[in-house]
Amino acid sequence: MLYVGLEPVSDHVAACLRVDSGTDIVARRKMMTANDVPVRIATSYFRADLFGDTRLTEPEFVKPSLQSALIALGYSFGHAEENLTARSPTTFERETLELEPGEWIVQVLRASYSTEDTPIHVLETICAANRHIFSIGQVSGYDEF
Repeated sequence: MLYVGLEPVSDHVAACLRVDSGTDIVARRKMMTANDVPVRIATSYFRADLFGDTRLTEPEFVKPSLQSALIALGYSFGHAEENLTARSPTTFERETLELEPGEWIVQVLRASYSTEDTPIHVLETICAANRHIFSIGQVSGYDEF
């Protein structure tokens, strides 16, 4: 984990969470590597007014999954929207992913909403554009991913 805590929300995440830009939200940021090479920064965002006093703010990994934690908190998944963008990296992204000058990133922004259409989770994934494969698996014993 790179970071777990409150931070001001960016414009693009604020739109997904339906909060004002700059509002404090819960962020859970981690980095994934392959053969010790950084390939992905994944940040989960949650509305602090809904999840600020829950285990989602604790620094440990949420087990067995974030989805099961959201269900335990009374939120059932309804639908999601996903946006894909290719762009130049920010300074933080370039340094964290150890990118060479001129390398681009791919940003995947997935906003998940409850069955009542409440924004419950936004996942922003930043990948080094030239060194990434999306491998998706299910949590053992659970029909979710």
